[in-house]
Amino acid sequence: MFTGKSGAARLSALVVISLIALKTVVGIVTGSLSIIAQAIDSFLDLFAVGITFLAVHVAAKPADSEHPFGHGKAENVAAIVQAILIFLAGGTIIYSAIVRAGAADPLEMTETGIAVMAFSIIASILLSHYLRKVARQEDSVALEANAHNIAVDVYSAGAVFVGLIMVRITGQDIIDDILAGLVALLILKVGFDILRKSFKGLIDVKLPEDEEKSIEQAITEHFGNQVIEYHKLRTRKAGSQRYIDLHLVMPKHISLEEAHLMCDHLEKDMKQRLLRTDITIHVEPCDGKCEACPLLPCRGRKEKRKA
Repeated sequence: MFTGKSGAARLSALVVISLIALKTVVGIVTGSLSIIAQAIDSFLDLFAVGITFLAVHVAAKPADSEHPFGHGKAENVAAIVQAILIFLAGGTIIYSAIVRAGAADPLEMTETGIAVMAFSIIASILLSHYLRKVARQEDSVALEANAHNIAVDVYSAGAVFVGLIMVRITGQDIIDDILAGLVALLILKVGFDILRKSFKGLIDVKLPEDEEKSIEQAITEHFGNQVIEYHKLRTRKAGSQRYIDLHLVMPKHISLEEAHLMCDHLEKDMKQRLLRTDITIHVEPCDGKCEACPLLPCRGRKEKRKA
């Protein structure tokens, strides 16, 4: 029920809904604006979960006539929306801290608030860990953003938790406001990081350097076996799907069938190194003008010498 992308999204929704209800009730009872801000933050998380669920569903659709490259970028769009929600959450906490700093009403039943925050921290840690695990397995940008979003709750809830304890001990309500403001700055940084990574997928930034090196290694390992050289290597990523295209130089005397088999073998090798990869290879014939042929023995050169 909670396996795979869709299952992880369902679990996230269930946990977040429970936390919203709990924080809202306790926030009203205790009069803690920090806890109410936490409830608002969790509501934004619920909205983010809905976006993630929709994005995962759309991204999983196969390519069609309208979307020949698939729907993978739906995950990048979802991640950007989640980054915006994280910015809103950070702003909400800062606003709540400022409002609470100017309020004269003391907090009530801080013990209840402390207990709720402790429960929220534990639940958020477990959920974030699970979402990250599934995101790595499925290579899902949307789930990764959702995991970051939930992880942000750990920091913000932790600040509220510590603040409530210090308020309980010292009676100084402003301590909670200061801690909440500091955590809000951290939240804004997380949102910026997600936004930057998501935009890379939308503007077709090349694959990470280690992945491109893996691709180049796969190609060079075929040198001397009907592969002379390659050029115009281009890579990009949409959601969890990678796209690779390159030009491959092969001897002009080999048959179309031989060239096709070699390309199939190279594609298979690349796909074993990088999952969810779509590869396009443009084969070019060697012009025979190179001073030293890297492909020995070269049947084409022998035939040229005989002529």
